[in-house]
Amino acid sequence: MIDLYTWTTPNGRKVSIALEELGLPYEAHAVNIGQDEQFAPDFLKISPNNKIPAILERETGFHLMESGAILLWLAEREGKLMPKGDGKWEVIEWLMWQMGGVGPMLGQVHHFVKYNAGKAQYAEERFSKEARRLYGVLDKRLQGRDFIAGDYSIADIATWPWISRFEWQEIDLNDFPRVRDWYLRIAERPAVQRGYDQPKKVADIPLP
Repeated sequence: MIDLYTWTTPNGRKVSIALEELGLPYEAHAVNIGQDEQFAPDFLKISPNNKIPAILERETGFHLMESGAILLWLAEREGKLMPKGDGKWEVIEWLMWQMGGVGPMLGQVHHFVKYNAGKAQYAEERFSKEARRLYGVLDKRLQGRDFIAGDYSIADIATWPWISRFEWQEIDLNDFPRVRDWYLRIAERPAVQRGYDQPKKVADIPLP
């Protein structure tokens, strides 16, 4: 059994979606970052960087933070959502693209455009422009492809929750038709729908 410590953010949803896609038993525990629960000493034992998500494997005590690392661990552990050979590195390449670009840049759009509109015009323009550039990169990448790197993989799972907040980024998906179609294709997956709807409640299971 895997304990998932998470919140309703794109990074948190990556892991719950992956767990659902893999069919692994897990329990989601809410870490309310709006109430600074990520700074609780018990949580810091498994996530020293005080960020969600983090996981704990009950049977072994193994724990891991950082959404990208968790996705890689899950894919390798189960032998799914990532091919072998050169295809593996293509998935990792686009996972790193998400970790280094899509997540940080769209996160800045959320901060400056959605939550602090009008406070920093330069920042709004800078990050909004970068968001559109990244959408353009993804749209070009999806030409002739259903998914980012071959078959459906952790590269898609990592990127999709950020694109799912396109309205926060003031993005019209019709401007990026291949991204729109990819977004809808993944949104229809039952496992994605279940994973997106996490965490539902706080489970009373203590941290180590």
